[in-house]
Amino acid sequence: MIPVCRIEDLPEGESVRIEIDDTTPAIAVFHTETGLYALDDTCSHQDASLSDGWAEGCHVECPLHAARFDLRTGVPAGPPARRPVRTHEVSVLDGVIHVRPAVSEESMA
Repeated sequence: MIPVCRIEDLPEGESVRIEIDDTTPAIAVFHTETGLYALDDTCSHQDASLSDGWAEGCHVECPLHAARFDLRTGVPAGPPARRPVRTHEVSVLDGVIHVRPAVSEESMA
């Protein structure tokens, strides 16, 4: 588990981008009225940071071409994105938000 920040440092309606290392894609962590979510930060349609997008409920809208992704599953709600983004487990331990990065498909081969 990777510590992100204290929960009070990520108010509802905000997001934060975390970078782990050079081999792991950046992760966007969102705090919405429906909970905490984490997914790969890069839109699958084009190279845009989803943490710069607009999150509401269980969706985030990419700031570049308005592709929408379900924060729970990473599945796009429709064009222009066609491929999902990877989601990650989020938990709060002792008031600190933690992310457990999903295993990449490349490392499973």
